[in-house]
Amino acid sequence: MEILIQYLLQFGHLNQQQIDLVKSKGVFKEIKKDEYFQEAGRIPREVGFLTEGIVRICYYNNKGDEVTKYFIDENHFIVDINSYNQDIPSSGYIQAVTDCKFIVFSKEAMKELSLTILIWDDLINKIINKALIEKVNRISPMLSEDATERYRNFFTKFPTLANRIPLSYLASYLGITQSSLSRIRKNISH
Repeated sequence: MEILIQYLLQFGHLNQQQIDLVKSKGVFKEIKKDEYFQEAGRIPREVGFLTEGIVRICYYNNKGDEVTKYFIDENHFIVDINSYNQDIPSSGYIQAVTDCKFIVFSKEAMKELSLTILIWDDLINKIINKALIEKVNRISPMLSEDATERYRNFFTKFPTLANRIPLSYLASYLGITQSSLSRIRKNISH
């Protein structure tokens, strides 16, 4: 729980009473590798803060192919924010790539924190903005890069993730086949 509090304090000041309230609303949750934190077609009812592990955001395209949009590692909030805020079914999945541990807040808990802690909404908005900027910075360069550059940049930006993610997920994220990924890896290692 302390890691969550330290994360929140980067975005605004909370006094001890507010910190204790946040701690009282968080519930620990674990999911195993390949299980889903959130599934397409369901309305998200909770927000998770990932304390251990990696998840991937993925969906199925109109051909039925699984596509990995991006990965999220420790010390980040996890939710389909659009579906959560609008109370609509999610179009994607949040799947555990490794065994994962979360601190989870129900929608009711988030509402209570919002009503009780004056700066809560501002703090959450700052976190959302930071996440959106990170997402754009992850995706935008990939649009103009070839597969080898995307692979190299992924390793540069996320050195700790690279060895923890199955190759099939990494290939999907990079927008290439697994055999292309194998060729790229072989060429780079020589």
